[in-house]
Amino acid sequence: MFGIPLAEFLGLIVALAGAGIVTGLLAGLFGVGGGAVIVPVLYQVFTAIEVPESVRMHLCVGSSLAIIIPTSIQSFRTHRLKGAARMDVLKLWAVPTVIGTIAGSVLAAFAPGLLLKFVFVLVAGANAIKNLAGREDWRIAADFPRPAVMRGYGFGVGFLSALMGIGGGALSNMIFTFHGRSIHQAVATSAGLGVLISIPGAIGYVFGGLPELSLLPPLSLGYVSLIALALIAPITTLAAPFGARFAHRMPKRKLEIAFGTFLAIVCARFAWEILKSLVF
Repeated sequence: MFGIPLAEFLGLIVALAGAGIVTGLLAGLFGVGGGAVIVPVLYQVFTAIEVPESVRMHLCVGSSLAIIIPTSIQSFRTHRLKGAARMDVLKLWAVPTVIGTIAGSVLAAFAPGLLLKFVFVLVAGANAIKNLAGREDWRIAADFPRPAVMRGYGFGVGFLSALMGIGGGALSNMIFTFHGRSIHQAVATSAGLGVLISIPGAIGYVFGGLPELSLLPPLSLGYVSLIALALIAPITTLAAPFGARFAHRMPKRKLEIAFGTFLAIVCARFAWEILKSLVF
């Protein structure tokens, strides 16, 4: 197990490096940590080296959260310089988001991989529909609700993001647009939310995976692959500012279509994985 020919190993390194570039650009462009790209890519990599199915998705999610820590920080710094981030929302969400992230990480330690895939598809699918439809009348309200409800949103975003291995952008972008906020403001604020989610989420997956070290590949720290972290994180950090700058030059509708298409592709990928698990 975990044996892989040198040529294939070098190919995987190239694939991971390419994924790092794409992830960084998407992180800056959409205000997401890039987990929606990293998780499917890592799933293919860990399948190729025969990581057991029982821990494969957990390793993908945990590694993704660790990888997007520097990406989220870099993306948020760029967006904040543009003045678009809602710092008042981030302050309101900070504590409940961290609590939700910890709770999601604890649940993930005991949940089957199929549950993590299902959450991924559910959230990505709903978000893709919302963005591709582009309906301005699809709103819950013209502005954000009272603080108690906002804190509930923060907890939910942290909880689901920890199960998906994302920085929360896919969820917080939807909350913003459902409450009459612009996609540009949503993207900028979501970048900051990724910082609040990725750090405690990654720590949770490290501890959650310690009992399973015998099933995990070499150089794994719990459910975090240090090899994937070392290969992808530096590249995504360098690429994120370019995506963030481009986001502020894109028209609103084009940004929505691009984000919706991206999420639809990711959703279809894991929906197929679920179908194969249930049928075959």
